[in-house]
Amino acid sequence: MKIKTLASGSKGNCSIVLCGNTKLLIDMGISYLQLKKNLSDLSLKISDFAGLLITHAHSDHIKGLSTLTKNEQIKIFIPRQMETELQDKIGNCEVVFIEDCFTINDVQIELIHTSHDAFSVGYIIEYDGKSLVYVTDTGYINRKYLEKMKSKEIYLLESNHDEKMLMEGPYPYYLKQRVLSDKGHLSNHTTAKYLEKLIGKNTKYVILAHLSEKNNTEEIAYSTVSEKLQGTEVDIVIARQNEVSPFIEV
Repeated sequence: MKIKTLASGSKGNCSIVLCGNTKLLIDMGISYLQLKKNLSDLSLKISDFAGLLITHAHSDHIKGLSTLTKNEQIKIFIPRQMETELQDKIGNCEVVFIEDCFTINDVQIELIHTSHDAFSVGYIIEYDGKSLVYVTDTGYINRKYLEKMKSKEIYLLESNHDEKMLMEGPYPYYLKQRVLSDKGHLSNHTTAKYLEKLIGKNTKYVILAHLSEKNNTEEIAYSTVSEKLQGTEVDIVIARQNEVSPFIEV
């Protein structure tokens, strides 16, 4: 199993997950041309992918979707609750409505229902005895999912903001309250607390994603999380907005 982030942040999000011969895209918050170039650099093309998973319908996760679906045929896997928000953006592509547990070829996927100001989900992706937890854009993680999320090989979790930077920063008060709310975003501190409970003997990598450009820094996010994970051998990686990450492989 391999994961690579092509973009991660408030301006756009897109990742690729390779599970043997089954290749998946997660979110389409970058341009169609950027996606094609990124894939070409890896000797891949969009037709190689078994499908596109969408976490939610905010622009930074779907802004390239309309152009993609005008130019390519790709299966789009979404919960039925996203249909109305996405129906004008999926062209003639095949839409597969997913349940809480489903499979794509030989890959097993379970939804994590997240808490954001749009209908949103994360994913537990399992292939060949390895697992990836993929969660962005949520104010909290429901405790009923925590047991299912424990001791996975890779965690990609948002580490959106430092609470002190947010409160002292340029956002208007209403926006600060939105970010901090149960339908907002995970702070570095909250993400660190979740990871402290979740990581186990199988865990190899933590990818910190969706960092705010105004309310966070890579150094603060890394130090906040690494302090909680002291004594473990987990590698912590920062996913960047304008830089394709290396492949993380387990």
